[in-house]
Formats: sequence, structure tokens, C-alpha cells
Amino acid sequence: MQLLPKLKRYKGFIAGTLLTSTAFLFIKARTNDPYFEISKNLDIYTTLFKELNTFYVDPIEPGKLVKTGVDAMLNDLDPYTNYITESDIEEYEFMTTGKYGGIGASMRKKGEDIYIGDVYENSPSQKAGLHPGDQIESIDNQLVHGKTVEELSMLLKGSPGTQIKMKVKDAFTHAVSDKMITRGEIEISSVPYYSLIGPQNNIAYVRLTQFTQGCARQVKDAYDSLQKAQPALKGLVLDLRNNPGGLLDEAVNLCNVFIDKGQLVVSTKGKIPEMDHEYKTPTTAWNKDLPLTVLVNHSSASSSEIVAGTIQDLDRGVVIGERSYGKGLVQNIRQLGFNARLKLTIARYYTPSGRCIQAIDYAHRNPDGSVGNVPDSLKKTYKTKGGRTVRSGGGVEPEIVVKEDPMSSIAVTLYTKNYLFDYATEYASKHPTIAPAAQFLLTDAEYNQFVKWLDNKDYSYKSETENGLDSLAKLATKDNAYESAKSEFDALRTKLAHDKKQDLQKHKEQVKHMLENEIASRYYFLRGRIAQGLQYDKELDKALALIATPTEYQKLLKPAGK
Repeated sequence: MQLLPKLKRYKGFIAGTLLTSTAFLFIKARTNDPYFEISKNLDIYTTLFKELNTFYVDPIEPGKLVKTGVDAMLNDLDPYTNYITESDIEEYEFMTTGKYGGIGASMRKKGEDIYIGDVYENSPSQKAGLHPGDQIESIDNQLVHGKTVEELSMLLKGSPGTQIKMKVKDAFTHAVSDKMITRGEIEISSVPYYSLIGPQNNIAYVRLTQFTQGCARQVKDAYDSLQKAQPALKGLVLDLRNNPGGLLDEAVNLCNVFIDKGQLVVSTKGKIPEMDHEYKTPTTAWNKDLPLTVLVNHSSASSSEIVAGTIQDLDRGVVIGERSYGKGLVQNIRQLGFNARLKLTIARYYTPSGRCIQAIDYAHRNPDGSVGNVPDSLKKTYKTKGGRTVRSGGGVEPEIVVKEDPMSSIAVTLYTKNYLFDYATEYASKHPTIAPAAQFLLTDAEYNQFVKWLDNKDYSYKSETENGLDSLAKLATKDNAYESAKSEFDALRTKLAHDKKQDLQKHKEQVKHMLENEIASRYYFLRGRIAQGLQYDKELDKALALIATPTEYQKLLKPAGK
């Protein structure tokens, strides 16, 4: 009988323990439930935002605050997952369509002033008589001195058909006048230049700058036009250098220009099986037999790499240039309401051999938050259609590697300080016409005139060695060792001091080419800039030489040893 109260106490203890354990397990289960975690953190975020809005000492801008928070959150993912606000929609649509409403000119800032950079051919700017080097003083009576290029672009863009009043100082006459410009629909062509090239003018060259809607059709039309002009074509060059990519469907359509119907171009694989897809060429190829070379560099990314990788995997052509960027991720757009959108990575893509060319591993970050390239140990080998070996995890590696020459410090300084731009304006004011862009070159005497023009200009800079010496001097000062070695530091600085005029002669070819290119654009716009630059294009020279030697071309498309 005396045991009964104790038993009751034990039963209470057991019941309490079971209840506590059950609650603990329930909480633990909810904690491990990802949907509970999402709901919990969204509730915290909403409550926090309400508290800030109600009690923070100063007024807050809700839209700006939310975007800052969302951008910070997305920074933990990859750089291609972005929050697009309603005000950013026009910029996004320009990236996918190549169209926007505006005057058709780029801007360039010098000090606190804004100047016309490039004028687009047949644009409202050209029709209004604007040209590169004109200074913009005001827009709709609003002074622009001190504004950023981005702020000015917002003022210039608008619906086609609307008018804008600009006060402009002419670069040639220095006269100030008001210009009424009617905005138009500006379409930047994805194929700004194509031409017959080579000693016999029997090789078709096409430059593609971005993968916007309809760009594959533009490429096909360009090749078709060149073939009609020269029925006896000997080969094709597709230039994808500095092409950042764009629409995946257009990459498939472009491959279809050279690859026949029914061939796998690319497959995508993501977290949701419904997003997995195989993309095959839908129609008959424009030409599946002519020798094809594809030019790429480190800035060729995304859809450019799909095209280059597919051409390589199917042994359809030879890739020439530098290893491509290495972007093997696919993005999609999701509607968020109020015309806001989320561009997010939904899958990885794989070329026909099965390789993913993604170079940076965003899924595994270092303790400091930085990311690194996919290690060599995780890169795999795959086989092309004909049995050649290709690798994953590092962009598309060309069959013929041609390294681009690094920019010299003097060339970078002349460009960033606008001296090349300003001299091109002066040159254009004194020369009503020049030779066709594909033949235009400066004489040595003309280059020396440019050097003389620079006499009273400040284009000083420090070499990498001088910057390294400055860093060493700081370390020596920190360790209290600089004073004892000061004379040695001074002597080394004197020895390293460079003569700017010597640099202008040492790097003459590079500086001269950049100046020629800038001048050509004043007369022939973007197409002239491209045509003029092809005169000293090492990658293109390799492509022409390869097409001229069919045995070497075929050899590169066969496995080693065959």
C-alpha cells in the first residue's frame, strides 16, 4: 500500500519524460524540415522588416532595402542568379532582344563631363548630326555636368517617337547648339560584320557578338549572302570572340546552320527532373560539309561555348584561339509579381560528348566565401564523335591555341585617359575621308604626329615592377628596415624609371593598331572597327592558313595517331 504513492509519482515522472521527449522529437523533426525552416525564416524576415519600418529613427526606402537584402542573399549563390526589379526590366530585355528605345549612341565620361562615344549607324543620333567627341551640356534643360554615364543613359532612353532636347558642343567647330532628337527603336545587330576574306576572297567570315532572338537566322542569312557573291566558297569562319552568350535556343539554331537535322546539341540537368531536356537540331543544315573554323577567347561564354563545344564534339570544325570562359550553367526567368523577376540558375548543360564545361565550382566555397576553379582531379575525359579526347570542367580548349598579346601599360594608360579617343576626334576633324576600313592604316609619319601631340599630355604610369617595389618599401617601413636600405631603394627606382617616349616606340605596333581602330570607327562605325582590326588578327590568320591546307584541317579532326 505504501508503494502506491511512489508508483503514482513514478508514473507522473514517466509521463512527463515521454511528453518532453515527444516535444523534443517534434521540434527536432520540424527543425530538419526544410519547409519549416523556410516558413520560420520568412516570418522572421517579415517581422524584422515591419519593426524597421515602424521604429527606425529615419525614413527608409522599402524597395531599396529589400533589393539590398535580396542581392546579399543571392551573392551566396552564383553571379548569374539575379533579382530584376521593374526598373531593370528594360535593360534585361535589351540583353535578350538587342532592342531598346533611345537615341543610338554610347556615352564616355572625361572628368566631370560627358561626351558622345560611339554613334550607331542609321540611328537618331547620326541623323541629328551627332558624332563622337561632342560634349553633352544639358538634356531637357537639365545640366549633366557631374552625372554618371548610367544616370545619363536613363535620361536618354525612352519610348520610340518621344522627343528629347540636347544642348551639345560640337567636337569639330566647338559651337554650342540645341538639337531636338526623336527617340527610335534602337536594334543592335548581333551580326555587325560579315565579309569574304582570304587571298582569293573565297572564305566566308561572320562575327556574332551576342545570342539574342533571331541571331542564328542573321548568321545564316549572312553566310547565304556571301555564298551568292562567291559560289566557290572554300571555307567558313565563325567569330565568337568576346561573345558573352545569351539564349540557349539560339545556340541550338546556330549549330543547325552547320549540323544536320536530328543531332544532339546540348542537354540540361537540374534539381527538378521536369527541367531536364535534350535539344536537337530541328531542320536541315545550311551547309554541313564546308571546312569550318570557330574563333573563341577567354570572354567567349555560355551559348558561345555550347556552339564551340558542339562543333568540337561532333568533329564538325576546328576551334581556334584561347580556352573559353567556362560557363556551363543555364538560367531561367521566374515572375515574382509587380513586374519583378528572378533570373536563376536551374541546370547545368552538357555538350554531345557528355561533358560539362563549367570552370568555377560555386557549390563549394572556401571559408572566406571565395570560390575556386574545378580541381584537375575532378575533371573527366570524354570522346568526340570521331574518338578524340576532350575534357570537362574548364571551358572549351581549342585545337589550335593562339594566345592574345597582353596589353602594355602604355596602351592601357592611353586608352583610359582618353588620349586615343581625343586624337581620333582631332584626326577626323582634319580628314574628311579615309581609305576603306579593311585597308586603313596609319603611316609611320602619322604615328609620329600622334607621339608629338602627346608631348604636353600626362600619361605617366607605374610598371608592375615599380608597383612591386612600392609594396616592398611599405613592408620594409613596417619592419623598421626602410631607412637603412633607403639608398638601395632609391637607386632601384632610378634604374626602373622608364622613358615614356621609349615605351611609345617599344609598343608602337600595339598603340598604333588601337589608334587606327578608333579612327576607323569614326567613319565606318562598329563594322569599320571590326573590318579594320582583321588586318592584324593572329587567330584569323591561323584560320585562313588552316582552311588553305585541307590535309592539316582533316588531321586535327582525327584522334591522335590516326
